Amino acid sequence: MKTLEELMALRDAAKAQMTTRDDSSEVTRIVVGMATCGIAAGARPVMNKFVDEIAKRNLKTVTVAQTGCIGMCQYEPIAEVLVPGEEKVTYVQLTEEKVAKIVLEHIVNGKPVVEYTVGAIKK
Repeated sequence: MKTLEELMALRDAAKAQMTTRDDSSEVTRIVVGMATCGIAAGARPVMNKFVDEIAKRNLKTVTVAQTGCIGMCQYEPIAEVLVPGEEKVTYVQLTEEKVAKIVLEHIVNGKPVVEYTVGAIKK
């Protein structure tokens, strides 16, 4: 970068990729447990897959975030989906393949994938 114009073009490109979160009541949040237990169980590829699937579908009202321990280490990797106005859904024992189905069925079509939820675990 050698000119002010190049810097301004870079700034404009970065701004175009950013989304604002002025009305957080309209934003669906996906929160992935990324404590040591989650990371050891494979949470990083799971989180990356969520990010990739959301970007691939250009879903502007969905965010992916990470958190620490969710408290159910034996069920890691775990992700919680928080859709405004709906009850939180906790997905457990996630894989990249499960993430693709969750994004398609739950995030895009509004139908939680019940067989991947904490309530579906056989004791």
